[in-house]
Amino acid sequence: MQFVVTAYDGKGMLEKRMSVRSRHLEGIARMMDHVTVAGGILDDEGKPKGSVLVLDFDNRAELDDYLAAEPYIVEGVWETVTVEPMNVVILKGEKVGR
Repeated sequence: MQFVVTAYDGKGMLEKRMSVRSRHLEGIARMMDHVTVAGGILDDEGKPKGSVLVLDFDNRAELDDYLAAEPYIVEGVWETVTVEPMNVVILKGEKVGR
């Protein structure tokens, strides 16, 4: 089951985001089998202000386990996080779902 995670940083969190970024990326690297796409949401100046991840887990509980240990959440970088189920239909121009 795929999920889209949309997360926005709290105000003034750019410096903290950058200090935590390596731990965040290490965590993502450990679960690459679950990552469909991941990247930063940028402000008008091209600086990160949040993240979007499309993740594939067997169920919501597994996703919640990942999020409970996500460094941007643990360190308070992400202020607002939404999770919605998603059906990935097209991936890089190829139909993959229904």
